[in-house]
Amino acid sequence: MTLTASAAMNVAHVLTEALPYIQRFRGKTIVIKYGGNAMVDDVLKNGFARDVVLMKLVGINPVVVHGGGPQIGKLLERLGKQSEFVQGMRVTDSETMDVVEMVLGGLVNKEIVNNINRHGGSAVGLTGKDGDLIRARKLTLTRGAPELQVPEIIDIGYVGEVASIDAAVVDMLVSGNFIPVIAPIGVGEEGRSYNINADLVAGKLAEVLQAEKLMLLTNIPGVLDKENKVLTNLTPPQVDALIADGAIYGGMLPKIRCALEAVQGGVKAVHIIDGRVEHAVLLELFTDEGVGTLIRG
Repeated sequence: MTLTASAAMNVAHVLTEALPYIQRFRGKTIVIKYGGNAMVDDVLKNGFARDVVLMKLVGINPVVVHGGGPQIGKLLERLGKQSEFVQGMRVTDSETMDVVEMVLGGLVNKEIVNNINRHGGSAVGLTGKDGDLIRARKLTLTRGAPELQVPEIIDIGYVGEVASIDAAVVDMLVSGNFIPVIAPIGVGEEGRSYNINADLVAGKLAEVLQAEKLMLLTNIPGVLDKENKVLTNLTPPQVDALIADGAIYGGMLPKIRCALEAVQGGVKAVHIIDGRVEHAVLLELFTDEGVGTLIRG
């Protein structure tokens, strides 16, 4: 099929707009937290795989960290096990942890790896256990109440936070021209597996790798103000002011705190982008307008 002159000009414009960004980010590492609708819609899944393969082909080093909460919930339901959440965290007993590890480290991880490879990339799947990548410690939640003199400690089982990251295995894969795909499962000092929030793992990994960018895919257009308009360019003081004002609240708070910690830890910029938009990663990376919120130090 032959392009019309107008369509050909549009293609040429897109390519020339992308060129300076490709030159700027060539050889740089970009950590992408992959989750939400982008992981369950077939069109979006294929678009994401192509985006990551293209990044690698033009000399950028993508590192993917993925979630999988809905997939875990579906399998637990099929097994007749009720999901319970406290402060947004899944209560994870030993049996649930087995399911988490099977879903995240097996089914979901290998599907992403297979999809990237099917589109011409060379992806390798990991969990935090591989190469001693993610050391975890048990996450402790507390709950205060007027009748309590001290906050109540809540045990939610095998849910962890990042204690440390040894990125040697990731560096080896990147230098070998592979695309690492990482499931957010860490291992504690006693050898037990812990389920860790994927945003937290992506943020800490971006810090350790001194990534050029951290990209967090979400199911919303980005950080919104009180009028539901996307805020495209923010600094940490502006983010703090939005939190204090109540414009940023609820489920967006953990992502924002993750973004702020990453920027303070040396990551050049964090992007919170709408994973429901096809090719959102490329649009944010290689166009002047972008499709989400940029936070930089």
